[in-house]
Amino acid sequence: MPKSDAAFEGSIPVLYEQYLSPLFFEPYAVDIAQRIAPFAPRRLLETAAGTGVVTRELERVLGEDTAITATDLNQAMIDVATTAPESGHATWTQCDAMALPFAEDSFDLIACQFGVMFFPERTRAYQQAARVLARDGTFIFTVWDSLAVNDVTRIIAGALTARYPDDPPSFIERVPFGYFDVDLIRSELIASGFAEVDAETVTLPSRADTARDAAIGVCQGTPVRAEIEAREAGGLQAATEDAAQALITNFGSGRLESTMQAITIAARL
Repeated sequence: MPKSDAAFEGSIPVLYEQYLSPLFFEPYAVDIAQRIAPFAPRRLLETAAGTGVVTRELERVLGEDTAITATDLNQAMIDVATTAPESGHATWTQCDAMALPFAEDSFDLIACQFGVMFFPERTRAYQQAARVLARDGTFIFTVWDSLAVNDVTRIIAGALTARYPDDPPSFIERVPFGYFDVDLIRSELIASGFAEVDAETVTLPSRADTARDAAIGVCQGTPVRAEIEAREAGGLQAATEDAAQALITNFGSGRLESTMQAITIAARL
């Protein structure tokens, strides 16, 4: 995986939080927090926590009885998370999910929303998760389902392909929407030390104030930005406008209303 695929730096974290959190991540944050609440973990680790969308929901649902350790590879994402007005009692640490700096039996539960797709060596990351979990611990994470059932992102990817037909950007399909084979996920988890793996498809609403907001989020608030800039110097705004117009064609010029689909995995030791 190219290093740029996991680089959320510069202006990307702020745009990610502003545009992508409400469009994609907040609905699934509520969902995963509701799934975690019945476990009532005393010690919870969140990996690939990004700008803290799930972290804030976990803080709200679990309260201060749960010690939450939130981590991310990119310090720039953590900086946005920890300066948010609603940031709470979680402890934040910059680290790599494939080399967790924690002892064995450190956590009762690990959560990761839309992060494992970015791990260059997923089995290594899963082994690390198994290592730091308590003996009866649980690892709960979400991955995107196929791009074919996620219309907003699929339409944006199509618009970028149309703009750069000779060398279409591949990040969207290759990374965030490239890891949805449940049999593969289950086999990698089992090989990493987990005993039981359950999977559930979850479809939720995806909304934005405007189509342009969604286009800005995907084109400028993710590593797609680097792909666009590599293909067309100074073309970021024009490419974003192409994506916005494609969304307007499909959803209209008002508030964007669509659905999105992901897979929630619960793996137990």
